[in-house]
Amino acid sequence: MDPLTRMNPPTLPDAGRAGYSQISVAPPGRLAFVSGQVAWRRDGGAVPGTLAEQTRVVIENLGHALAALEAGPEQIVQMRAYTTDLSPETLELVMTRLGAFLAGARPSLTGVGVRSLAAPDLLLEVEMVVSVPG
Repeated sequence: MDPLTRMNPPTLPDAGRAGYSQISVAPPGRLAFVSGQVAWRRDGGAVPGTLAEQTRVVIENLGHALAALEAGPEQIVQMRAYTTDLSPETLELVMTRLGAFLAGARPSLTGVGVRSLAAPDLLLEVEMVVSVPG
């Protein structure tokens, strides 16, 4: 599969310094649209109370979705992160952990502050568009 093309044109702010790309171009092929992943576990376990723990569970779920697609972080075209507290501290925590999950891949990324998510105890939701092999 052709690799994704990542762009940070000099006419836009340098997103590469923050660990993402302003533009991601996917080669011809299939795209998978992964629903927003929250801190819900397959076994129905309780939602963790802290943003740090919820972020860990969300990233686990994102990893499971990529595995089901037989894809890796380098094939993520775009991510959107929704949080009920869009603050510098929240962004630092979430982006640091997403950066580790992405392992150097730099998809296009948007952060959105929202009033609430699907349940009152949820603090973070992340969705992805993935360029699927084959």
